Amino acid sequence: MISIIIPHFNQPDHLARCLQALAGQDTAGHQVETIVVDNNSKTMPTDVVAGFEGVRLLSETTPGPGPARNAGVAASTGEILAFIDADCIAHPGWLAAIAARIAAGAEILGGDVRIHHRDPATPTIWEAYEAEFAYRMEHYITRQGFTGTGNLACTRRVYDDVGPFAGIGLAEDRDWGQRATARGHTITWVPDMRADHPARESFAELARKWDRHTAHDFEMFLEKPMGRAKWAGRSAAMLVSPLAVIPRIFGSDRIEGGLQGKFKALAGVARIRAYRARAMASLILAKDSSHLSARWREN
Repeated sequence: MISIIIPHFNQPDHLARCLQALAGQDTAGHQVETIVVDNNSKTMPTDVVAGFEGVRLLSETTPGPGPARNAGVAASTGEILAFIDADCIAHPGWLAAIAARIAAGAEILGGDVRIHHRDPATPTIWEAYEAEFAYRMEHYITRQGFTGTGNLACTRRVYDDVGPFAGIGLAEDRDWGQRATARGHTITWVPDMRADHPARESFAELARKWDRHTAHDFEMFLEKPMGRAKWAGRSAAMLVSPLAVIPRIFGSDRIEGGLQGKFKALAGVARIRAYRARAMASLILAKDSSHLSARWREN
């Protein structure tokens, strides 16, 4: 049995598209159950879920996609746990790739995530930016010891050993993945396990994302010797960092739209990193970062 678990928060249209992509998957001979866990949306996606046979809808009121995933696991029966976010679109071979790699002995799988472009010929500034700078799962797996939970699979045995996903006070993907690797589990990069993710539509959405990650990183720095001083240096480096990524942008094969797309990506990274530098600087003398970590759920 493969249990597909989908956390949901105020994205009914995206959820419908996600479930539609999953409905046509090759199950590779496995039984499959799909569980959507709503995380206190303004309206439960009851009508959306009702349109797909065999999909269960649960509710988890503790804020955060991590607690929603944990609730899905608790209600599931599969020996393989496959996590995908409500705003992701699984490619046709997604489920078969998971089944094949787990059957071959892999413990934890991290799949490829690419940006879904509305019009690849004329990407928006945030599509161009995120195409290169978001969801770099292979980099996260090989260099940082984690993978994104929006396109993740593992055995139940590994989940039970590592423990549940964290709440909104932590970046739950990094936290869970690094706990897993610390316990000796291996995360396998699976490019055929692909899902597409829409780019964020506004600067405000990206700002909320980086507020959360900045808060988590700040708490980690506070535990280090001279943590605040090192944080101040990192804040300054963030401000000038767009200069260092110019070669990366213009050599990228992930950015659509030719030179126009690459210049949009450069404009996007300059704006985002200026914002991040300012947010980081605001924490240098702060007592804690809770005001930033909670902003991701704001509308």
